[in-house]
Amino acid sequence: MAAACPSCGCAAPHPAHALLAALRADDLDAALTLGLLDAEPCPGCVADCNAKVIEARDARRVALAARDRYRARAARLARRKAEREAARTPPPSRTDVNVPALPTAAADVLARALAKAAARKP
Repeated sequence: MAAACPSCGCAAPHPAHALLAALRADDLDAALTLGLLDAEPCPGCVADCNAKVIEARDARRVALAARDRYRARAARLARRKAEREAARTPPPSRTDVNVPALPTAAADVLARALAKAAARKP
């Protein structure tokens, strides 16, 4: 924090100087770690120097907001697709012709009983 500003040479101790050094080195991760999203310009620096800090801060905020909107849109589209798929799939019906009326074991027992009954009648 005690380092001089890499852009204008301001000697006032301010966290914006470390941010400017990271931005100058094109190290966005370091700038974010140093607090780029909440950065305030140094009151001792020149206007161009402060404009770089503000511009970088605002650009990153816009990018993060766009990423959040994109993720929310993707989640919304996935939810809508799932709802459409669920609406297209008919619920299983109880009167389906492929479903036997009785379980196979019960149907076999009934068939044998009917055969015996038919055999007893003269």
